Amino acid sequence: MALPLSPLVQLTTGAVHAHFPRTVLQFWLLTDAQLESLATFYHQRSPSPWSAQYPCPVVWRSDLPLEEKRRRMGKFIGLRGCDVDVHVHHPGEMAAAIMGAGVRSEDDIAGEARLAAADEDVWRRKLSPR
Repeated sequence: MALPLSPLVQLTTGAVHAHFPRTVLQFWLLTDAQLESLATFYHQRSPSPWSAQYPCPVVWRSDLPLEEKRRRMGKFIGLRGCDVDVHVHHPGEMAAAIMGAGVRSEDDIAGEARLAAADEDVWRRKLSPR
């Protein structure tokens, strides 16, 4: 969760949003208001000439559930695993959709944990060369 995230700059100004998460943990702690603010800042909230110029543009509606907003923002900033669409028609169906689509074996989970640990190790070596 301490894995650092590279900040994304706004195309029009080159600025970084004040609430852009610096680590994976900060990403998972973003509030609905912060996610809305990030989407607006990076031209994803409403169509503009800049919306599609980002590497992974997303469709953003304010009536989405928090976890769907978080998943779309994760896709937007390039986080692994956030690019899978979860089609939910009503907020009450979110848990059922996640459970139905996300049933994984222990081996799959262990494999993902090994990949995440390896990624974190690579970043540690890049950021703190000996």
